Amino acid sequence: MFLAKRIIPCLDVKDGRTVKGVNFENLRDAGDIVELAERYSKEGADELVFLDITASCDKRKTMAEWVERVARAVNIPFTVGGGISSEKDVEVLLRKGADKVSVNSSVLAEPGLINRLSGAFGRQCVVVAIDAKQGADGWQVYSHGGRLATERELFSWAREAEERGAGEILFTSMDHDGTHQGFACDAVARLGEMVRVPVIASGGAGCMEDFYDAFVRGQADAVLAAGVFHFGQVGIPELKCYLKEKGIVVR
Repeated sequence: MFLAKRIIPCLDVKDGRTVKGVNFENLRDAGDIVELAERYSKEGADELVFLDITASCDKRKTMAEWVERVARAVNIPFTVGGGISSEKDVEVLLRKGADKVSVNSSVLAEPGLINRLSGAFGRQCVVVAIDAKQGADGWQVYSHGGRLATERELFSWAREAEERGAGEILFTSMDHDGTHQGFACDAVARLGEMVRVPVIASGGAGCMEDFYDAFVRGQADAVLAAGVFHFGQVGIPELKCYLKEKGIVVR
């Protein structure tokens, strides 16, 4: 259904700098947001995701000036998330150069916001991000940058998000995040079977084989990664060559 696979670097932004942690904790500096964005755009990334990771916790909006600076530096589709809770917030970010928005905590609190955003801006503009952790009773969804557990379950929430108008589902396994041990491929594959919109796999990239597994075993439509790109373990041009040699159709 979605033929060409996408490679998406992610900038987790805190205090105007790119950061990266393990299991959403112990954040360390990973570089300047504009320099990294420009680099990934030139290296052939298919899209870029920018997440203002403390906006929800700090009860503030995404810093629009950061978004504007990054948008000027790239010529690829650009998704922005963090602290988005209204149509007005989305209007501001689109004016500053975002192509899509990623919503998470706000739509867990008010699911109808997905319907409203999809109706106002089109399904293609709305990415619903889901952070989840696997427990004895299945995959539990978390909000506020992975800090607060919710009553939601991964698969039922993904299906509801799609029904309400999500254009894509961005699933991050909190258990795998920053571990470089590979993606939660079984959960990604199950998500792909349940929804008709693209599924982006996130959390766990450590080497090029992990991306291959996410596309083949996980049947992901796109793979999002951060640390392996920021710290040079994997280069995007080399990754795309590797995937093409393995028979994966990439953009």
